[in-house]
Amino acid sequence: MTDALEGKVVIITGASSGIGAAAARALAKRGCKLTLAARSVDKLQELAAELSAESLVVRADMTVPADISRMVDGAMERFGRIDVMFANAGIFIQGAFADYDMDAVSEMLKTNVDGVLRCAHAVLPVMKAQGSGDILVTSSVAGHEELQGGPAYGASKHAVETFVNTLRRQVAGDGIRVMSLAPARVANELWNLTDAAEIEKLSVGEQRYLKVEDVAQAALFMLSRPRHVTIRNLVIIAKNQDV
Repeated sequence: MTDALEGKVVIITGASSGIGAAAARALAKRGCKLTLAARSVDKLQELAAELSAESLVVRADMTVPADISRMVDGAMERFGRIDVMFANAGIFIQGAFADYDMDAVSEMLKTNVDGVLRCAHAVLPVMKAQGSGDILVTSSVAGHEELQGGPAYGASKHAVETFVNTLRRQVAGDGIRVMSLAPARVANELWNLTDAAEIEKLSVGEQRYLKVEDVAQAALFMLSRPRHVTIRNLVIIAKNQDV
C-alpha cells in the first residue's frame, strides 16, 4: 500500500523541541521532506542530523514577517513545492491576568495568532497553484474550553480556531485542507518537563499528561486521510485530565 505521506514536502514551525520535533521525527519516518523552522538553529541542526529525511534548516521567528517569507521561499527553492504547512510554534502564558506583563502577552499574540495567519497567507499562493495542500495548526483545548488558568492564551487559541474554521471554507474548492490539532496538557518544555522518567510517570503512569509523540501521531493521522476527508478540529486529551 502506498503511504499517503511519502515524498510530501512539509514545513514545521517550532520544530526545535516539543511537538514540532516529535512531528519531524514521525514525518521523517514516513518519507517526508522537511523544512525545520525555529529560532534555535543549533537545536534544529542537531535534529536534522538525527533524521533520515532530506531536510532544510531555517532560522525563523514567527513574530518577524520577513522570516516567515524567507522560510517559505527557502522551502520552495529547495523542494519546488509545499504540501503541508504545520504552523506549530506557540507561546504559553498562564496565571492571574492582573499579574501579566502585557508586553509578554503582545509577544504571545504575535506568535500564536499573527504568526499562524502569516504562515497560512504565505503558502496559500503556492498551494492554490498546485491545486492541493494542507495547513495544520497547533491549537489547544483552551481554544474549545474556557480554562481559568490562561485567559490570554485561551483567547489566542479561540482566535486560531475561528481562523481555521473560516479559512477552510474559503479554500476548500482549491484542494486545500485547513485543520486544527488541539491538545490538552502535554508533558514538554512548556510545563518545564524534560526528565524522561518524570514524563513517563505523568503520561503513561498517571495518565494526566500527553506525550509529544501522542500529539505527533495525531497530526500524522490528520494529514494522511484521503483527500476528500478533512478533520477540521481534533481535540486530544490525556485520559485522566479533567477538561
